[in-house]
Amino acid sequence: MDVELGEVQARFAELVWENEPVASGELVKLCERAFSWKKPTTYTVLRKLCEKGLFQNENGVVTSRVSREKFYAAKSEKFVEESFSGSLPAFIAAFVSRKSLSDEDAREIAEMIEAYRKGE
Repeated sequence: MDVELGEVQARFAELVWENEPVASGELVKLCERAFSWKKPTTYTVLRKLCEKGLFQNENGVVTSRVSREKFYAAKSEKFVEESFSGSLPAFIAAFVSRKSLSDEDAREIAEMIEAYRKGE
């Protein structure tokens, strides 16, 4: 998945993910309150994100075709691929050189690695 979102589209996507499934009329109201958008703006942004395959609007109900978690996982994978030639150890080394890991973070990472090894 290779979907890039600008700031406005990212904020809109977060609103949909937080409220889905959401009726398109309700989405218009949410966008008016959150972003001071008019109805045409909401539908324009929604249409563009539907064209990108992120959301769908069926029978007036907006839902995601890609979950927030899958979207950000794909985005993270692309970042590691492009910035660190796909090397997760190189990414982690760069990360911890600027920000220390708490004992809790280190434990969680170790648990994730162990679960991966076990095929969970």
